[in-house]
Amino acid sequence: MARSGSILGNAVRRKEDPGVLRGETQYFDDLHFDHLAHVVFVRSLFAHARLESIDTSAAREMPGVLGVYTADDLNLPDQQGFAMLPPVFNRPPLARGTVRFVGDVVVAVVAETRTQAVDAAEQVIVDYDPLPVVVDAEAALADGAPLVFPDHGSNLAFELNFGTDPTVFDGADVVVEQTFQNQRVAGVPMEGNGIVAVPGTPELTAWVPTQGPNGLQAPLATALGLDAAAVRIVAPAVGGGFGPKAGLYVEHIVTSKIALVLQRPVKWTETRSENMVSMVHGRGQVQLVELGLKRDGTIVGLRATAIADAGGYPAIGAFLPFFTRTMAQGVYRIPKIEFTVRSVATNTTPTGAYRGAGRPEATALLERILDIAADELGIDAAEIRRRNFLQPSEFPLTTVTGANYDNGEY
Repeated sequence: MARSGSILGNAVRRKEDPGVLRGETQYFDDLHFDHLAHVVFVRSLFAHARLESIDTSAAREMPGVLGVYTADDLNLPDQQGFAMLPPVFNRPPLARGTVRFVGDVVVAVVAETRTQAVDAAEQVIVDYDPLPVVVDAEAALADGAPLVFPDHGSNLAFELNFGTDPTVFDGADVVVEQTFQNQRVAGVPMEGNGIVAVPGTPELTAWVPTQGPNGLQAPLATALGLDAAAVRIVAPAVGGGFGPKAGLYVEHIVTSKIALVLQRPVKWTETRSENMVSMVHGRGQVQLVELGLKRDGTIVGLRATAIADAGGYPAIGAFLPFFTRTMAQGVYRIPKIEFTVRSVATNTTPTGAYRGAGRPEATALLERILDIAADELGIDAAEIRRRNFLQPSEFPLTTVTGANYDNGEY
């Protein structure tokens, strides 16, 4: 019988179940704080536009409003999405000059109650000058495509290109090819994003429904200009994560900064509609795949290009196709692999890690092209896999793309 355990194989006693089953567990939105203020964000309705003007005067006069903030008011540093990406892709916590996807954060409104903040946010007037839009990853690489970041000169954010191998299909009797869409998905956890930022001792305590509180502390502190020791992160029970609830969001930074400015607890709770456009999406690859085989179904080589949609502010999602390439051999004996990765900026919600983070995309392309090969060669789909499985005697091994396998019985 299977037992719950750690990655090291030892049994781990579950401690969270009794509270959940009794209804005693507190999730993020169950928490109560005295003198709590609420933030509501005004988000872009345009996928790409210049910000001509922002009029917050009417919002500031609404009942209960404690503050209305634009990028100029808070002066927060731009955020680097991933260390291997050019700094041109860094994201301002509040949009500055240009919005790059529907849902981009433009203004933060804080009030005594959430209802008052919602009412005031509706009074903010933003004058947008629409710009050309690109929402398709392949189209983003075409000559003359609208540029999400004109200063970069192209929409290419990240590339892995190890060159071509003219021998990749040597010995093949047939080469099958297909283009696959590994579609963009939304994480949609039961509980959305959020934060309660509480100034005090240490300088800030942030209650966040995050998958990784330890990885949130230093980035949030840096964004606020504080020492890491001055920031404490508390993760209550988390209502689902699936990858997108890891890492620092600009909404966390803005809410925390407002709490420090006002010197009182401030809360942001993501609505379901916000969640669909502001929490990072997953996957989003166009895969151009060729597989060479002998007539008996033996694989001789794989050639593939993955074009990944990194969204309006390329971040870790732009790097994840690295793992697609790493896992491109899957569970099969494939002597040669030529695999190119291109991640591009588009005017869509940024992408990030989601359930496997680049690796399931490799399995999808490999199993799909194998089905096509089986059909082309007239071999049963299960049988063509049996003929190409790595055997137990071949382990441990390092795959053609550098993945280390310790053992397996497929």
